[in-house]
Amino acid sequence: LFPLAVRGSEGLYMVNGPPSFTESTAFQRDSGKNCKAVAFSKDGSLFAWCNGEKVNVVNVTRAELLHSFDLPKTVCLEFSPKNNVLATWQVYATAKDGAAGVPNLQLHELRTGKCLKSFMQKKMQNWCPSWADDESICARNVNNEVHFFENNNFNTIANKLHLQKVSDFVLSPGAQPAKVAVYVPGSKGAPSFVRLYQYPNFGGPQSALANRSFFKADKVTMLWNKKATAVLVVASTEVDKSGASYYGEQTLHYVGASGESAVVQLPKNGPIYDVAWSPNSVEFCAVYGFMPAKATVFNLKCDPVFDFGTGPRNAAYYSPHGHILVLAGFGNLRGQMEVWDVKNYKLISKPVASDSTYFAWCPDGEHIVTATCAPRLRVSNGYKIWHYTGSVLHSHEVPSDEEMWQVFWQPFLDGVFPERAVRYQAVPGDLPRAGPGPAQAYRPPALRNRPVTSSKLHEDEPPQNMKPQLGGSDKPLSKTALKNQRKHEAKKAAKQEAKADAHQGPAQVKTPQNALQNTVPAVTTGDPEVDKKIKNLKKKLKAIEQLKEQAAAGKQLEKNQVEKIQKEAALLKELEDLELGV
Repeated sequence: LFPLAVRGSEGLYMVNGPPSFTESTAFQRDSGKNCKAVAFSKDGSLFAWCNGEKVNVVNVTRAELLHSFDLPKTVCLEFSPKNNVLATWQVYATAKDGAAGVPNLQLHELRTGKCLKSFMQKKMQNWCPSWADDESICARNVNNEVHFFENNNFNTIANKLHLQKVSDFVLSPGAQPAKVAVYVPGSKGAPSFVRLYQYPNFGGPQSALANRSFFKADKVTMLWNKKATAVLVVASTEVDKSGASYYGEQTLHYVGASGESAVVQLPKNGPIYDVAWSPNSVEFCAVYGFMPAKATVFNLKCDPVFDFGTGPRNAAYYSPHGHILVLAGFGNLRGQMEVWDVKNYKLISKPVASDSTYFAWCPDGEHIVTATCAPRLRVSNGYKIWHYTGSVLHSHEVPSDEEMWQVFWQPFLDGVFPERAVRYQAVPGDLPRAGPGPAQAYRPPALRNRPVTSSKLHEDEPPQNMKPQLGGSDKPLSKTALKNQRKHEAKKAAKQEAKADAHQGPAQVKTPQNALQNTVPAVTTGDPEVDKKIKNLKKKLKAIEQLKEQAAAGKQLEKNQVEKIQKEAALLKELEDLELGV
């Protein structure tokens, strides 16, 4: 069973995951309506919540209350990776007489329940200290410098990282030795930069493992891969000065721990909606570009490996084992999900989770939860549990007068669940598959009895494998090169068609235009003006022939194009007169 924690106006409770979906008896429901903060430990064995009165910590496996802290105003909770420390944060408040407030960030030792240390932490953003996975070091950003503590001894600062103004930092995941990525925003015409350091070597720019500087960055997001060999940096501005986007402007940078760095070249202009590392640490997926957005998988050289084409999507989620990738369009999109087998790049299913505000993979790599939560949406709150093949296994909707604020899986450590072979056949579900069908487009009465023509504003690009094919070491072609290649192939095909027409003999009836062109292809009148007129007339007749072919294929012609076709007879007569006058 893979329990889910559910928090809302009905209280806090846990639900058993597949296959039973019943309320868990391992956790006693807290029916209070003021539950503001919840957290599982990294291994899922401990669970903490604040109900507006106390912060409680329970052992989920033994259903045992471990500690109860008198911190009623707590709004954020987090466990250290090895479950030694619980961090709690309350909103910072100053005294009425203007005196400094009391420390609002507490670190509690879970073995004894005593408070190890209290800090002042005014901002909610990045409130929690950041631990290495083995808890050998812990770091906090204090007044634009990073303070490091060792072995949970918070009374002594073991190291400091001094730079001009460190705005953000991220510790690397995984085993020691720990690395740290730091971001320093640019000022007075100087660029912003991200640097990677090996702890504790902070002796200046020369001691950095890698450095990447860039302009156009009001804020950055730094993403380490699982093996801590590289960081992806999404740099974004609040405003796009070109006026092309409401979302500001984004660029994606790759920074390797070995010193290499590069801008990731994205073939389509527009916002970068999401970037996700594959758990294998050697590939990453980016979703980008004006709608319909593109999604592309890149390797560590920042070369495209597979392009998923375009579609209504703004998020990418790799399964815990990395064998499946879900591309989804949530928020202001319809909730369409594309589930891909990453090893073979085959589409498994295309379910629709309408009005979803939340998506998460179950730690088993087989199941998914999607949810509609308040305050993002205050109606139709609830959650659905899916199998990745597109089947809805369970659906829960809260009563219309209640709200659901949060739902999330109990975590498990990596390796607890083995990777299973990818299935394409949908598993049996308790509910009908994949959401509502597409609504019929409105058609005015005059068109209702006519054949349906495509009314798409744009054609979606199909998926494309970007890996160089065997037998050729060519790099994937750029968009322009592909366009030129298609033009070249079309011209070649047209020439071959023309040759075939010429060899079909007298039985083939030709239009007067073709007949005239074939009978006197290269006769000149000796008068350059007349030759020019003949050339122009032939050009116009050729264009009319193309328009007639388009009309025969069912394309709706413009008014001026129809008028051009009507002039064909007059142009043919004029051409005949000019050529007969030779």
